[in-house]
Amino acid sequence: MTSLSLLGWTAVVPLALGTAGCASAPLDRAGSLTNYERLADANGLVTRAQLRASKKELLEAKSIRIMPTAFPARADVALNDAERRLVANAVSREMCLRLSERFQIVAPVEEADLTVQATITHATPTNATASAASRAVSIAKSVALPGVPVPVPRLPIGLGTLSVEAEARDFAGFQRAAMVWARGANITNSARMANDGDAYDLASDFGADFATLVSTGASPFGGLPSLPSVASVPARLGGAPKYAACEQFGRFPGLKGYVGQGLGLPPDWTDKGADEAKPAPPSSPAVASAER
Repeated sequence: MTSLSLLGWTAVVPLALGTAGCASAPLDRAGSLTNYERLADANGLVTRAQLRASKKELLEAKSIRIMPTAFPARADVALNDAERRLVANAVSREMCLRLSERFQIVAPVEEADLTVQATITHATPTNATASAASRAVSIAKSVALPGVPVPVPRLPIGLGTLSVEAEARDFAGFQRAAMVWARGANITNSARMANDGDAYDLASDFGADFATLVSTGASPFGGLPSLPSVASVPARLGGAPKYAACEQFGRFPGLKGYVGQGLGLPPDWTDKGADEAKPAPPSSPAVASAER
């Protein structure tokens, strides 16, 4: 096989495998949105979603405040308080990073053109035993075929899911964007050996999708995935965020987070969430007016 052919296979196989083995997440309307009118189906390759957006009003907005994501306890969701907090914070932190590329982010106590609130409505835990088995298969491949760039799919059992709904309201409380979103992990996702492993990783996917909807007024599905800007890389590697208001969600775990994900470690081994974060300070009026 030529190197060109091998490169083609390494690009195609993950996509094919990802659509073949995927957990099913419920697309529920849980009642956290101010209204569900005019929501339209807008499914992606591995995502089920309903959404609406007032594009004109969204594009006119300059500032935004992000309320902490809610993840109420549910009898049918087997995640404990600490796991739910970490997953919810991952949603908020990803939204803050992505929305910083388009908006001025202000503290929750300040006025803004838009206010964003997300609520996690359901999550299926990851089967840690199945994830450990997947890691063992991957390690065995590395030993048997060192240096061969062929992806090793995760075992299609014990995959987690995440369901979220969120909206952006203007200063008068009118809904300007809304999304009901559900996605299950697939066999190309990292196999983390923790109950909240898949929900934690999927939280970032939702944060990116909703931020795209609010930033552009257009569906995030149907095209290429939205990639973070080069300017956001330092924050993603653990540096200070562009806006101090994002500090309320803590900093990204950076390189240790990427290493932990690759090794299949539980999220809380590398991510301390918002526990060590300081309250978001009010923005300077002078800076805010200048950025508007």
